[in-house]
Amino acid sequence: MAIQSVKLKPGINREGTRYTNEGGWYDGDKIRFRQGTPEKIGGWTRISASVFLGVCRSLGNWVTLGGQNLIGAGTHLKFYISNVGNYNDVTPIRATVSLTNPFTTVSGSATVTVTDANGGYINGDYVTFSNASAVGGITIDGEYVVSSSAISAAGTYTITAASNASSSATGGGTVSAAYQINVGNAFATILTGWGASSWGSGAWNVGESSVAPVRFWSQSNFGEDLIFGPEGGSIYYWDATNGVTTRGVLLSSLGGASNVPIFQNIILVSDISRFVFCFGTNEVGSATLDPTLLRWSDQEDATNWTPSAINQAGSLRLSRGTKIVAASQARQEILVWTDSSLYSLQYVGAPAVWAATLVGENISISSRNSVAYANGIAYWMGKDKFYMYDGRSQPLQCDVRKYVFNDFDTDQYGQVFSGTNEAFHEVWWFYCSSGSTTIDSYVIYNYLEKIWYYGTLARTAWLDSGLRDKPLAATYNLNLVDHETGIDDNIGATAAAISAYVVSSDFDIGDGDRFSLVNRVIPDVSFDGSTATNPVTTMTLYALASSGSGYNSPASEGGSSNATITRTASSPVEVFTDLINIRVRGRQLAMKFESSAAGVTWQLGTSRLDIRPDGRR
Repeated sequence: MAIQSVKLKPGINREGTRYTNEGGWYDGDKIRFRQGTPEKIGGWTRISASVFLGVCRSLGNWVTLGGQNLIGAGTHLKFYISNVGNYNDVTPIRATVSLTNPFTTVSGSATVTVTDANGGYINGDYVTFSNASAVGGITIDGEYVVSSSAISAAGTYTITAASNASSSATGGGTVSAAYQINVGNAFATILTGWGASSWGSGAWNVGESSVAPVRFWSQSNFGEDLIFGPEGGSIYYWDATNGVTTRGVLLSSLGGASNVPIFQNIILVSDISRFVFCFGTNEVGSATLDPTLLRWSDQEDATNWTPSAINQAGSLRLSRGTKIVAASQARQEILVWTDSSLYSLQYVGAPAVWAATLVGENISISSRNSVAYANGIAYWMGKDKFYMYDGRSQPLQCDVRKYVFNDFDTDQYGQVFSGTNEAFHEVWWFYCSSGSTTIDSYVIYNYLEKIWYYGTLARTAWLDSGLRDKPLAATYNLNLVDHETGIDDNIGATAAAISAYVVSSDFDIGDGDRFSLVNRVIPDVSFDGSTATNPVTTMTLYALASSGSGYNSPASEGGSSNATITRTASSPVEVFTDLINIRVRGRQLAMKFESSAAGVTWQLGTSRLDIRPDGRR
């Protein structure tokens, strides 16, 4: 038999067995498909050596009237605005109090007890002291972290000073203490026992379980300024004219503010006439959060939330679902997801102003950040499938659905987030794999080629290119990285290799009733873009003696050992297509291409095999 091309369908398919997907790809990591062939994904580089505090769950990007390209980054501890790689702490202040002789030191210890009967602080909160005088040989000045282990009903807590006290004493004089808003949770935590869940959800005196939520932020631009806030908290305003080092303030504290919502779960500024929306909020005159209520400010006025005949402020309550989960600006509409339905909000003018139309029922959504909008279509991850909305909501056909949702930590649905990589026509979803409390996996839908692929990667937030040249992501290393930059992992000070591979499904001659012999291979690999002097990829042919048996079948069963073919090119050689002589025998074969060295990138073409029948045994 003559040498034949091995042409495989693009995308990874895990909905069946390796054999039922004959003619396709079955597994991979850190690869994508472009024009039908797999290639290694691009690398990433940190934007600066600076780091922030906390796990970042929200990213936003805008440009001021002065031309500053700014990034808003919300973590479970703080909120930052980044410019030119610096992370400026703009976390709002919850309370500022004056304390008299609040510090108590112990000789030889850096632990300082602080007395503040005003309360409101919790474990991990940040407080800044100023104007203090020395006590016990040390001066408490600057930012400190509140320790929960010593928080008492009497109104005391501890902090850790920069050095040990030289004596035991109480003092400090008249001290100003500025408390930042309470910190949130970095990860979802399982709670158990009485009172952990909703009333009546469990048997009497037995208790129920619940999940302590992750700290999420909303952020949306109002001109060159920023409106932002933590889920379940207040609304804050950051004024660009005051500079990147100034903190956000309560929106309700601005001049002319009227009935600004006390709580919000999601904030969004509409593209149409700049209405400020709150989803999951309190009614006017109420201090109770309603998870299905949405309110909007007057047109072009972020401070006026009092409905009247002379403005367009208003509210709506959605009837389907128990809470609003997500909201996204789409083309000429705002899409709003509850836990069981999808609504379209459209501007209709006075007196109704905004009208809600039910456009999807009996759906699910995994998290507030699981929605991505690309090419005029909204995509999101549900709790057991993927969906799309292009004027009507419908399930999205997915070739890796079973694989993804079988490898999913359902306690961590809230951490799921999405993002687009429009340069490659991709929607990414990041999630926690089974047994993991941190995000370690991703799945990609290529909406141009309508194919899927997946892999492993630890990220916490994503922002596509737009006002920036490259997609931006937040990491557990507490920094931001530009993606599709270079070909290596430059998250640290030195470059590290990105290991990538792709594995085909099993294929055979006919229906596998005969053994096949492969004695020649012509791999088709492009090394274009590699920076290594001798870029290397490895091609492995796996042989099966019978369908359902394991690879590397012994010769006594008629099979042969697998063949590993390492291809080394000399830079700047672009494509390697040399003929290689091998001997591999089996009923079914599979191919794997991989690389694990720094400075190597590759794209596969159409490999060719000299494959021929070789008897029934």
